[in-house]
Amino acid sequence: MKKAPERVQLESITYEHYLVNGELVKWDGAMASVTSQIFSSATNDFTPTVLGSVPDLDATVALEALEAAENAFDKGKGVWPTMKVSERISCIEKFVELMKPQRELVSKLLMWEIGKTENDAYREFDRTVQYIEDTVEAYKQLDRKSARFEKEANIHAHIRRSPLGVVLCLGPYNYPLNETFCLLIPALIMGNTSIFKPAKLGVLLITPLLEAFKQSFPAGVVNIVFGRGRAIASPIMQTGKVDVLALIGHSESAVALQDQHPKKNRLRLVLGLEAKNPAIILPDANLDNAIKECISGTLSYNGQRCTALKMLYVHKDFLEEFNTKFAAAVDALQYGLPWEEGVFLTPLPEKDKPDYIKGLIDDAIGKGAKVLNKKGGAMSPNYCFPAVLFPVDPSMNVFHEEQFGPVIPIIPFSDIDEPLTQMANSDYGQQVSVFGSESEVLGRLIDILANLVCRINLNSACQRGPDIYPFTGRKNSAVGTLSVYDALRSFSIRTFVASKDTPENNAILEQLLDSDYSNFISTNYLL
Repeated sequence: MKKAPERVQLESITYEHYLVNGELVKWDGAMASVTSQIFSSATNDFTPTVLGSVPDLDATVALEALEAAENAFDKGKGVWPTMKVSERISCIEKFVELMKPQRELVSKLLMWEIGKTENDAYREFDRTVQYIEDTVEAYKQLDRKSARFEKEANIHAHIRRSPLGVVLCLGPYNYPLNETFCLLIPALIMGNTSIFKPAKLGVLLITPLLEAFKQSFPAGVVNIVFGRGRAIASPIMQTGKVDVLALIGHSESAVALQDQHPKKNRLRLVLGLEAKNPAIILPDANLDNAIKECISGTLSYNGQRCTALKMLYVHKDFLEEFNTKFAAAVDALQYGLPWEEGVFLTPLPEKDKPDYIKGLIDDAIGKGAKVLNKKGGAMSPNYCFPAVLFPVDPSMNVFHEEQFGPVIPIIPFSDIDEPLTQMANSDYGQQVSVFGSESEVLGRLIDILANLVCRINLNSACQRGPDIYPFTGRKNSAVGTLSVYDALRSFSIRTFVASKDTPENNAILEQLLDSDYSNFISTNYLL
C-alpha cells in the first residue's frame, strides 16, 4: 500500500474504558484488537493494519449496564423519563455540540475501519449531525401538536407520547454512526434509557464520542459497552428487562435475540433488516439514465447497503445493449484506497467477504451464468472486483441471498408478471426501482408494487434519504418505521389523561396548567 497522505493518517488508539451509569469505567480485562483490511504492508503478506483496541467486555459488565439503564428509568419514575421536553432537548443539543469537534477523527476512522471513501465518510458524519438536529425539530413539532386538550363525549383528554422503557440498541457496520444514531437519538429524546453496543466493525470510531455522552446525559441514560454480541446482548435479553430491541442488521440475529427474551409479547421491536431490492428496466426506459442509476444503486459502497440494488430485471427488447453498456460501465469504475481521488470501489472491511462473493460467482457460473465484464471476479485478499452475472435464475444462490457486496445478477424478462411474481414470492420487500417512461404502464405497475414493497423509486436508484421520509419494509426487511418523524413514534406510546367535564375536575386541570406540578399536563410548547 502507498503511504497514506498526512491528512488521513492515524495513530493507534487503545481505548480502555466503557460508559456505565454516567462514569467512564477503566477495563482491566481482555482487549479486542481493531484492524483494517486496508493493508499496511508493502510486501505480499497482506498484513491487516492494526488501528487499536477496545475492551472485550463480558456478561458481568453487560448486566451492570442493564441495571444502570433500568435504574435510570426507575419504572417510569426516573429523572429522564419525567423530565420536561425542553430539558431533554437541551441534553441532546449539548451532545451534538460536543460531537461536532470529533468530525475529523471519526471520519478518518470510517475510512480505515470500514473502507468508506473520504467524501462518504465526511458525508456520513455531517448527515448524522443533521439527523440529530432534525430530530430535535421534529420533537418540538410533536410537542406543539400535543400541547392541547381534546373533548369528546363529555371527557377532556390530554394526549402525549410517553417512553417505553429500556432500549437495547445494536447498529450495523456499514453505517456504524448514522444508522446507529437513527435508532439511539430518537429513543433517548422520547425519554427511554439505553444500552448501546457498537457494531462488529466501525467500533473504534464510537470511542471519541463517549466523553460527549457522559457530559450530556444523566447517569444511566446512555450506557455504551464493547464486545461480542453473544457475550453482551444475549445475557441482557435473557433477563427479560429490555422493553425495546432496536437493531439494524440481519433477520437471523434479530430472531435469535427475540427468542432469548422470556416475555416476547412485551418486547417492542424496531428493526431494519436485509433486503433484495430489484430494479425493473422496462422496454421504454431511458437506457443511459437506467445504467447510471443502476451503477450507483448496485455498487455505491461496494453494494454493502440494505438499500442497494441487488438484482436487475432487464426486458429482452434491449437486453444485449443494456448488458454491453452496463458491463463496460462497471469495468470503468476506479478501485483504490478510500482517500484517493476519483475512487469509487474500496477494500471490503470483512476479511471473509471476498471469498464469499467468489463463491456466489462460482455457483452461478456452474449453473449456467456468465461473467459479462472483463474484470469481473478478479480477486485480491481484500477485494473481489464486481462481477456482472447473466443470465441469473432461481437455481443460483445469488438469486436468493442478500449478497451485500460487489456482485450483480441480471435476470431477463419478457412479461412483467415474471419479476412481479418473483418479488411476491421473495422473503423481502423494502424497495424497488422502476425505469420507464410510459405513464399508463407505470401507473398500473405502481399500483401492484405498492403492495409488495414500501418505496417505489421512479427512474432512480433505491435509497434511504431524505431522512424525513419513511424508511421501512415488508416481510423480513423491517419491523417498525424509521425516519425523523416516524422514529419518535416507534420509540414511544400514546398516553393520555382523561377527565370528566365537571367543575371539580376542571378546577384541578386549571391548577395543573397554571403550575409546574406536572411536566406531562402542559399546554406550553417550544418555538
